[in-house]
Amino acid sequence: MGAVKQERTSDALNQRNSAFDNRLRPERFDEFVGQRKIRDRLELAVKAALARGETLDHVLFSGPPGLGKTTLSYILGDAMGVRVKTTSGPVLTKPADLAGLLTSLEAGDIVFIDEIHRMAKTVEEYLYSAMEDFAIDIMIDQGPNARSVRLELPRFTLVGATTRIGLIAAPLRARFGLVNRLSFYEPPELAGIVTRSAAKLGVEIDPEGALEIAARARGTPRIANNLLRRVRDYAQIKADNRISKQVAVDALTLLEIDPHGLDEMDLKILETICVKFGGGPVGLSTIAVSVGEEPDTIEEAYEPFLILEGYLARTPKGRVATPRAWERLGLKPVES
Repeated sequence: MGAVKQERTSDALNQRNSAFDNRLRPERFDEFVGQRKIRDRLELAVKAALARGETLDHVLFSGPPGLGKTTLSYILGDAMGVRVKTTSGPVLTKPADLAGLLTSLEAGDIVFIDEIHRMAKTVEEYLYSAMEDFAIDIMIDQGPNARSVRLELPRFTLVGATTRIGLIAAPLRARFGLVNRLSFYEPPELAGIVTRSAAKLGVEIDPEGALEIAARARGTPRIANNLLRRVRDYAQIKADNRISKQVAVDALTLLEIDPHGLDEMDLKILETICVKFGGGPVGLSTIAVSVGEEPDTIEEAYEPFLILEGYLARTPKGRVATPRAWERLGLKPVES
């Protein structure tokens, strides 16, 4: 009974977190902050497609997690006036899964596949004809009685999102007409997102408080909104539901997020490289064992920001701490 109750509690929390994210998610291009060049290209493509009475070309979004790939997919659906049907790569394990999804579409619908690089290879190959010819061939029966049946599909738009574009096969990548790489946000852009989100949450925040949260959000809107959520809790109890710069500093200090956006795991990674391995080079798997985290998590969730901010460098021999990492830890670099 305890396990069932715990599972139900976890489901309820996930639903509340999802509702929180959806509540803050912009619904139109004019509400979307940042990624201006990408936004302009997509708006142009939407207007051109609508003017011709055609479906939008297939779109691929790549970049680190939390930068707005899913949000832009829903904005495209709203702009085109069509439904958005969502799924994820790991869920599509066999061709029948894809066939069931595609045959349920209406003309013009958008299919959004998150983490598209994690699709099974057999499913990916079925996508080729679906994207290009809007048809799929299904095998019926087995052995001597096996035969292929061609299913015509309504014209649709596939929107794929990936955090690792290098893992997408070249034939699949070539079938996307619009390929966009989302980049990290600057603090002023994130401050605008924080201010907008605070208004939706009904919490008062001044520009300095919003910028303080933005500066520690690792260039990522999702992290900025999550930090706002925690700072809001602090302000509600200790600051009469008002977020000033000092309130934000106090709340984020309590969360152990430093002024540069580094959290406990970031510092643990840097300390491991600098203290245990003399600044490197050291392999990713060795770092993962030392800090008790999965290699993929370190590579996808922590390294991009550490490299972007100049704390870490990748070399053919492994990861190396930069002078800035030593300076941040207050340590003197080991002489080689």
